[in-house]
Amino acid sequence: MRFQLALNVQNIDEAVRYYAKLFDTQPHKRRAGYANFAIDSPPLKLVLFENPDATERLHHVGVEVFEPEQIDRAARRLRDQGILDETQRGETCCHATQDKLWSREPQGLRWEWYRITDDAPAEESGACGLDKCTGAQAVGRAGCS
Repeated sequence: MRFQLALNVQNIDEAVRYYAKLFDTQPHKRRAGYANFAIDSPPLKLVLFENPDATERLHHVGVEVFEPEQIDRAARRLRDQGILDETQRGETCCHATQDKLWSREPQGLRWEWYRITDDAPAEESGACGLDKCTGAQAVGRAGCS
């Protein structure tokens, strides 16, 4: 399990250069307007969305898990607590296929629990691309990892 921090950045190239130096690692995945770092120490999935018009730097936060039962346990726990907003299975978004759960805290911050099931799915035009990810801050829309 590792913590996920998803940020809106004004310039993806500048941000990638900075975070590569900060964490002494290169991006795990890099696409136009998008990058993610899978950092071992500290255990962090850092996701960057080039979104120069964003009013907030924080896109969303989350927890990445690696086993199917971890998603199932989290779903039961969040549902039992009355804070599970959305469940998505097999969602291809931001260059990975995932099972994910969403919860929104009282002040509006979105939390995501997710498991990547395919880290390199075939890219399909019109499929969940970066435009859906960066536009995900609209009320009622989930984001992407």
